[in-house]
Order: sequence, then C-alpha cells, then structure tokens
Amino acid sequence: MIVINARFLTQSITGVQRFALEVCKRLPAQIDGMDLVFVGPKTTEFDNLGFNGMKTTWGILQGNLWEQLELPVYLKIKGNPLLVNLVGIGPIFYKNKIIALYDLAFKHHPEWFSISFRTAYNYFMPISIKNSKAIITDSNYVKNDIISSYNIDQEKIEVIYAAPAEMFQDLGLQREKFVLTVSSIDPRKNLKAIIRAFKNIGTDYKLVIVGKSHPSFSKIDLNDEKNDNQIKFTGYISDNELIELYNRADIFIYASLFEGFGIPPLEAQACGCSCIVSNSTSLPEVYQDSVQYCDPTDVGSIKVAISELIGNPEKREDLRRKGLINLERFSWKNSVDKLNELIKESL
Repeated sequence: MIVINARFLTQSITGVQRFALEVCKRLPAQIDGMDLVFVGPKTTEFDNLGFNGMKTTWGILQGNLWEQLELPVYLKIKGNPLLVNLVGIGPIFYKNKIIALYDLAFKHHPEWFSISFRTAYNYFMPISIKNSKAIITDSNYVKNDIISSYNIDQEKIEVIYAAPAEMFQDLGLQREKFVLTVSSIDPRKNLKAIIRAFKNIGTDYKLVIVGKSHPSFSKIDLNDEKNDNQIKFTGYISDNELIELYNRADIFIYASLFEGFGIPPLEAQACGCSCIVSNSTSLPEVYQDSVQYCDPTDVGSIKVAISELIGNPEKREDLRRKGLINLERFSWKNSVDKLNELIKESL
C-alpha cells in the first residue's frame, strides 16, 4: 500500500491545501500495483472529493499531535509503507516518506510567523527533509534555495508546478472598477504596502481584499484601513464567490514579498483578469512576460504599476491575452504524472 497523509483536508483551503487537493483528485487507485490509501484524523471528510483509492480515518487526536503520534502508529501497524505528505512537516522521524516543501519563508523571515510555527518548522523541517526519500517543491527557485540552505542533493528534489483548478474560468462577466488581491492576511503578503500605494493614486476604482488571518502567521493591524470606503475586506469566501470576483475585477495584484509559486495570479489569469505581480523570488519564473511587475519593497513601484493598468485598457487587454498563453505551461495532469513517477522510484 501507499499512504497519503490526508490531514490537510481538516484545514482551510489556501495555496498548499489547494495543491494537495487537486493532485489527490487525479491520483489513480493503484500505483505500480499498490493500493493508494488516504488516511486522516477522525474529523476528516472525504465526501464528494472524487478521490480514487481507499479512504480511512484513524485515532482520536487532531492536528500536529495526530500527525506526529498517531499516524506513525498506523504506518507501523501497516508494515511501514511509503507515505506521501503533501502539506506540513509530516511525521518527523518516519523515513519511508516523500514530503512537499513549498518555500523557506519560515527560515529566511521568521518574524512573519507565530513563535510556535517558526520554532516547529525551523527545528523539525530540516530533520524531515534529510530523512525523507524525496522532496517535492513547486519551483526551481525553491529547489535551489533548499539545496543551498540545507546542503541537499539536487537529485532528491523534484519540481512539480501547481496549476489553477478547472473551476477557475473566464465567464465573460462585465469587468468592474476594482483592484482585487487574494491572500492570507499576513506580513509577507504585503497588504499594507498595497493599501498605501492604492490610497496615493487618486482613482474611482476600489480595492477588494479577500482572505483572513491565520494563527500560524504574525498579526498585522489593518483596522484603520477598514474605515476607508474605497477598500473592502471580504474575509474568507467560497470558491464560487472567489471565481465571480476574479471575473469581475479589472485588475488583480499580488505584491507578495516571498513566494514559492504563488497560485492566485494563475487563478486570476484563468478567469481572464490582468495581473500585477512582484518581481521577486519564484514569481518571475512562474509568470514570465504575462504580468505587470512591481518591486514589492517600493510603495512607489506598486503605485506606478496599478496606475499604469488603471489608465491603460489596451495594456490590460494585452496582459489578459498573455495570461491565457501563460496558463498553457501548467497542467495538473503533468504534475500528477511527475508525482506518479516519483512515487514509483521511491517504492
């Protein structure tokens, strides 16, 4: 058997959970003649996900305790099969595993994270990296960062790109005068700089911010901005609501300070929205010439990028066209094929 750690199904869906969900929906019931088994804590819900293979819950604990204490017991009972861990650290001392590591922000910028999160990741992730059979990551930028940061053999690391889910499509809706950003409310997403740049433009456009805070991240205070009539905070919204916003927004901005891949602009491109993206970390690798770039550390650069697209409908249309071309580089089928091969090599 091959075990997939399904704990991610008990978490809110952000970028890494979306990656795991889309991959798992496309995995076959068997790989190399071995049954695929999804195992999660007792609160895991598998209904209507379309997963192939067996699904089961195990134990009485939740969260990290389940992953570190009860999941290894299950694996030992089942003869220590290969474990595929697509979100989080994974069972630290279990060696017959593949883990996914999407970026090293916790190492380079610990101030962006809660004390408990950064302590756990900085202490335990290097152990899990070194004793894993293979590591999945989402860009060559992160692959090179892992190699240089942890002295890991490059042959151990497989780059598997993300892609937008099929539900993200251009619905042909009327575009409206607002700039959209979608992210967790945390320091590295650079929302304060986006808001400051937007306020300095002087426009009848609005700024719509989708997302919520998470206990893993350091808090940021946006209370003053919530009193501005031109800025709307939606909190966490459903996929259908998000798709509609992507389809109605005139401009999407993602001025993040640090990304391993950065999937929201790809979702926006799939919905026909022109995008502004940071010129840092993995983002130029993923978006190439299909976006307007800005320097996320420079409020003036962000302001110029937004102003240029607001004032130039021809440029917005050009970026929409280039965005659709960029999408052709990414496919969940290709991603799953690469994961299947990696699993076979690791058995």
